Amino acid sequence: MESIVHRRVEVNGIKMHVAEKGEGPVVLFLHGFPELWYSWRHQIIALSSLGYRAVAPDLRGYGDTDAPAPVTSYSVFHLVGDLVALIDSLGVDQVFLVGHDWGAIIGWYLCLFRPDRIKAYVCLSVPFRPFLGRNPHQKTVDMFQALYGDDYYICRFQEPGKMEAAMACIDTAHLLKNIFTARKTDFDGPPVFPKVGHRTGFPYAPHTFPSWLSEEDLFYYVTKFDKTGFTGALNYYRNLNLNWELTAPWTEIGIVNVPVKFITGSADLMYTSPGMKEYIHNGGFKKDVPTLEEVVVQEGVAHFNNQEAAEDVSNHIYHFIKKF
Repeated sequence: MESIVHRRVEVNGIKMHVAEKGEGPVVLFLHGFPELWYSWRHQIIALSSLGYRAVAPDLRGYGDTDAPAPVTSYSVFHLVGDLVALIDSLGVDQVFLVGHDWGAIIGWYLCLFRPDRIKAYVCLSVPFRPFLGRNPHQKTVDMFQALYGDDYYICRFQEPGKMEAAMACIDTAHLLKNIFTARKTDFDGPPVFPKVGHRTGFPYAPHTFPSWLSEEDLFYYVTKFDKTGFTGALNYYRNLNLNWELTAPWTEIGIVNVPVKFITGSADLMYTSPGMKEYIHNGGFKKDVPTLEEVVVQEGVAHFNNQEAAEDVSNHIYHFIKKF
């Protein structure tokens, strides 16, 4: 990783940490929760070796990027504004975009608001419609309560401080290892976090590290989150309802000007959530994203496919974007 260049740039009123390597057309990588630029380490090396300039920021509130205090500073308009300013700072008019998890959601909004800045979009794990154009709150709460009862907090809809206190009950390494290695075989639906005082936390952490996640990899994440905490990351979830209100003018408007490829894993907890497979494969996704060119389901791969199936993901990205 020594050959990756790190710098901080002024964007949209904050200083953003950016990791990059290579020369050529820009590929902009957006990480999710609870991740960092580091989640794209394999793709940065792969794409830069194929004639691209790979750029991966720590998003607002993460890692070495500034984390503004107000919760409302994490609205989708702030997040997209950061990226438009970042693209400007790179000295290019357009980029190839790759997003995963929350980065995928931000990527959809960037394609919706500023399609003129995106040549093509490779989206990992999170499809378009379930998070856009509708109130996400009560339906999701009802689903989690049906699955898990009242013994768990749902991280997306907590008042400031509550989820941080719950997560503080668990060692950061244990917490992150559980999130990164959670699979469909462990439980249904997205991960949830224990209430304050439930110190046993997740019961699913493997005793050994999977082949795609080393102790050194985990240590990098742990050192960053031990320093910053999780408030910035959780503030993305705390703005879901605000985002729904702010983006009301775009309700029922799909992605029509950006070519899209979607990649997910068969053991991804998002893919296996109720109704998701039907939406992806039975026409709903294609209706909302008419420019969707391909859907790839990686057999046996879970949510963090950019790390678990890094080479395969890198190859899919390359073979898609090289057409444009």
